[in-house]
Amino acid sequence: MKKNLGILGILLVVFTATAFGSDSFLTSYNLFNLVERSSLYGIIGIGVAFVIMTSGIDLSIGSLIGLVAIVFPFVVVDHQMSLGTGLLAIFGLSLTVGIIHGLLITKLKLQPFVVTLCGLMIYRGLARWLVADKTMGYGDESFASLKVLVGDASQLPGCASLPGAKNVPVAFLILIALGIVAAIFLNKTIWGRYLLALGRNEQAARFSGISTSKMIILAYVICSLISGLGGLLFALDYGSIQPDSFGSFYELYAIAAAVLGGCSLRGGEGSIFGIVLGAALMRTLMNSISMLGIDDQLELTVIGFVILIGVIVDELVKRIAAHRRAVLQARQSAS
Repeated sequence: MKKNLGILGILLVVFTATAFGSDSFLTSYNLFNLVERSSLYGIIGIGVAFVIMTSGIDLSIGSLIGLVAIVFPFVVVDHQMSLGTGLLAIFGLSLTVGIIHGLLITKLKLQPFVVTLCGLMIYRGLARWLVADKTMGYGDESFASLKVLVGDASQLPGCASLPGAKNVPVAFLILIALGIVAAIFLNKTIWGRYLLALGRNEQAARFSGISTSKMIILAYVICSLISGLGGLLFALDYGSIQPDSFGSFYELYAIAAAVLGGCSLRGGEGSIFGIVLGAALMRTLMNSISMLGIDDQLELTVIGFVILIGVIVDELVKRIAAHRRAVLQARQSAS
């Protein structure tokens, strides 16, 4: 909770400073886009958090998002199949990717870094090969019914007359719903407790009777399915998809949001609310760079520093906490 308050404080400082530094920051158009993009990054941040909590990592998220964004119009438009078939294809693909990652890591004992790094290259190459580097679009009438997912809440059935509905992105509502489900899963179900226990100490979890292999596979499946959802939402939002670059570095944004939100890269810790705050901070920083006239080429530099600072703070907090526990135990032993 204290770490969440710290992130919230930094977010408020960045938000306030940008508001004073740019007249365009507080416009309804910019704030709507800021909330929408923060929500999209928050969604994929929640996905990768499940993997990080098991002390794993997934570097293939961006490439999977790109592949999903390409496969959907490839199935629906190029092959004239139904919207339902396209949705089944992309989520079936995401499920398969998650299972393969989990099996390679648990059965062949490969390192998550290696497995997902290979996935990063494989899925990007597949996306480019599948459409021969052709740009894919979402302007076809077939996607009209899904455009509501990246619109405002007034487009939802029964919400047109609600006050302020036009100022609320549907992606934000999806993030809230997903966040609630994820928080309940992690904190109120036995499988969530198993995942956290696995991240803290895999050997101890195994000796306690937890099927660690199944839990790891579950974490990667959840991550891939949420990445598939994120790929669909990002694609609908952007409209035009270039297979060689769409989704690039999104894995860094997702990991940064999770780490800033309190997920330890050692596993066993994480807060869904913190991840949402981390995603909001990341997107606000990116928006601030644009609004304050800072060179866009520094965007990745800023993100890199933010991730580094988050990891350093996490390490220092853990060392301080460990030192305090050691001192307390020494005093208790002495008395």
